[in-house]
Amino acid sequence: MKPSADTAKPPTKPLSRAERKALLLAELEQQRVDILVDSEFLQQAASPLDRNWQSFKLPLYAVGGFAAFKLMRHPGGAMAAGRKVLAGYMLLKKLKLLAKVAS
Repeated sequence: MKPSADTAKPPTKPLSRAERKALLLAELEQQRVDILVDSEFLQQAASPLDRNWQSFKLPLYAVGGFAAFKLMRHPGGAMAAGRKVLAGYMLLKKLKLLAKVAS
């Protein structure tokens, strides 16, 4: 597209260091305001999740503590379960690869 009188920009002299600094500081301040507004919106959007988390927190801590106690008393059972989970994951991964090759 050929520049016309409307689109052609007149040559401007470069901004001084103080002007560039002022522009950058103004942009930074606007970004801070945007972050504050977005964080308030995020807190309002997440407040139902926070309330639900508070109701599940104590039972989850109790179950986690019980599991940790059992794991300390009998660590072999957790290791065996971990090996089975890992073997199942690897088998599933191989089956997906086989299905991909077969199709």
